[in-house]
Amino acid sequence: MVFNGVSIPRAVLGFAPMTCEGYFGHRTRIYELDLYNQPEKIASVIRKSYQMGVRAMNLPNNQSILDALNILKEESINMKLIGTIGHTDVNYLMPDFNKAREEADYIKDIQTLSDYDTPIMLVDDFLVDAYDWDYTSKILEEIKDHGIMSGIITSRTFNTTRELLSEKLDLDLFDFYMLPINKVAYTMDVDFFLDNEKEELASMLNELDKNIIVSRLLACGIQMPEEAFNFFKTLDYADMACVSVASQTEAEQTFGTLKNL
Repeated sequence: MVFNGVSIPRAVLGFAPMTCEGYFGHRTRIYELDLYNQPEKIASVIRKSYQMGVRAMNLPNNQSILDALNILKEESINMKLIGTIGHTDVNYLMPDFNKAREEADYIKDIQTLSDYDTPIMLVDDFLVDAYDWDYTSKILEEIKDHGIMSGIITSRTFNTTRELLSEKLDLDLFDFYMLPINKVAYTMDVDFFLDNEKEELASMLNELDKNIIVSRLLACGIQMPEEAFNFFKTLDYADMACVSVASQTEAEQTFGTLKNL
């Protein structure tokens, strides 16, 4: 897609296994052993994803991932980056929004990621979902002051979207909106994602009129790639998909499936 004259890949590699996010359950520990703080292994996953046609990656200000990108830069492998600003180690399963805000250093994150090819920066969900809109606005304004396109992330698909439509946040401050959507409603803030929920969400997102990035499309491994990608094709409001893989094999299988659909 092209937005504001910038070419932006629609398929985006996610970073969640590389930072061992808690919503993976028992696999979080596996990812900790296999990937965490291991730039060479992280680089191997990014490299294989690149070889399978992925040209963009979502990432926080994480030194191991940045080290991996620096390794790949020497091989002329360059991903267009979608930065996550304000990401912390706060546990997703028991989120402490105040702690997340205390630990976040959004100025440093913006400055660090500005040194890379990062046309878009998104405010982390633990900051957005606290609904301190003045604070979120400050971060978005800082991003825009750096000449970078801005956006927000939520883990509360329905509730945060309703908040946005009630104009709690100045909608002119951002252009991109990342949120979890998958067929089985995993980590979404509804019990089921059936026709009524689908229609409500589609109506809200069409009214919001932002560039929509769908995350957790594979429901953290519950969905097989072919089923998940076919489901994604039914979401007429979705512009991009952010998909995480944890190994070269997963990258080949997942993104190979995407290429063949």
